[in-house]
Amino acid sequence: MPYIIAGLGNPGEEYENTRHNTGRTILDSIRQEYSKDDFEFNKKSNALIAVAKIGKEKVTLISPETFMNNSGKSISTLVKSIKSAEKLIVIYDDFNLPLGRIRISFNRSSGGHNGVESIIKAVKTEAFLRIRVGTAVENAKGLAKVPHGEEKIEKFILGPFKDDEIKTLKKVSKNIVEALAVLIKEGKEKAMSVYNAG
Repeated sequence: MPYIIAGLGNPGEEYENTRHNTGRTILDSIRQEYSKDDFEFNKKSNALIAVAKIGKEKVTLISPETFMNNSGKSISTLVKSIKSAEKLIVIYDDFNLPLGRIRISFNRSSGGHNGVESIIKAVKTEAFLRIRVGTAVENAKGLAKVPHGEEKIEKFILGPFKDDEIKTLKKVSKNIVEALAVLIKEGKEKAMSVYNAG
């Protein structure tokens, strides 16, 4: 059963460099590293799909062309059982983590992230892998400056990255590219111990 790596975000040019599209942005870096193919639109999944190879493992990369809240509709066309969900890796933004940090986890709640909530409902399990990517501004203590209130949160996550933040995101993309190789070759526990430390 091949791994499926999903990058979450919203389709359309107006969302391209926004914080909420971090998953899609990083998925493209993964494709550039591990695939010879461009993304192609798959009508059945309503998603952009590419096949890649990480080590000896064939993986499918999927970027839903639905809006974030309906991500599960696309992903459930590839993840058709609770067993296959164990090889699903979902990459998405987290405004509770400072930019530059990542957290790999398995079998957790959605943490209030609408895209992840949609996937949990569609695949009928929480038992899949997640790579949360920090998008928050860091304060003097190295903690995330978390926006409060629905309006402020929406403005923040749908806002674009600044130029210096894009440079940081590129470094994060490289870390995730490396983390995926460790995860797939050596297992999730090893990847968590190495990449959750920072």
